[in-house]
Amino acid sequence: MSLRPTSAFVLAAGLGTRMRPLTDRRPKPLVKLAGRSLVDHALDRLLAAGIERAVVNVHYKADMLEAALLRRKKGPRVTISDERRQLLDTGGGIARALPLLGDQPFVVFNSDCVWIDGVTPNLERLFALWDDERMDCLMMLALAASSLGYDGHGDFLMDAAGVVTRRPPSVEAPFVFTGVSIVHPRMFEGAPDGPFSLNLLWDRAIGEGRVHGLRMEGIWMHVGTADALQDAERMLAGDDWL
Repeated sequence: MSLRPTSAFVLAAGLGTRMRPLTDRRPKPLVKLAGRSLVDHALDRLLAAGIERAVVNVHYKADMLEAALLRRKKGPRVTISDERRQLLDTGGGIARALPLLGDQPFVVFNSDCVWIDGVTPNLERLFALWDDERMDCLMMLALAASSLGYDGHGDFLMDAAGVVTRRPPSVEAPFVFTGVSIVHPRMFEGAPDGPFSLNLLWDRAIGEGRVHGLRMEGIWMHVGTADALQDAERMLAGDDWL
């Protein structure tokens, strides 16, 4: 049986340009949704799933974000990965933080990832499906057609065995990446130095058949703009998981 992840990397260093003007004076992870910051929503999800330690990268308005993280009174235990000097993109940010994450699989969690669970918490379902031997990455995927605030063409296809492939050009794909995955550190073997997108490593692992997906249950919310934030506020109003 594969080990259950106990660590997570939270992506929180982005510039948040699409969320302006809300991000003119604060980093996007500190934008409030239903009375809590986006990064608190993420960390509380991870805490509820048993994650003990979270590495959070910082860049834009890093001092403000770091101070807020240090003020948290509950877990998971937070370690800062400092990207003040250079923003490293998704792949480069994780690669730099690998010494802080150890040699076991870990969760990658976008700090703006918000959803309403179904009957069983989706992180529990993700952990139960993870298989060290068959997977380098296990993505939590949502149906694009029923996701709040998403109007793209989808990201991925997934076969009956859960193996994920890219959306071909000029094709509508049913699944969109939610921003949550489990990753094995071996996926970063041979990764370049400096800034690079996680897409580079995904494509390599997809080509080897080692990226799998889990169709999430519930409602995923794409909180990418100020308008989408308002839509998410209305969706979450009165839900008892808050």
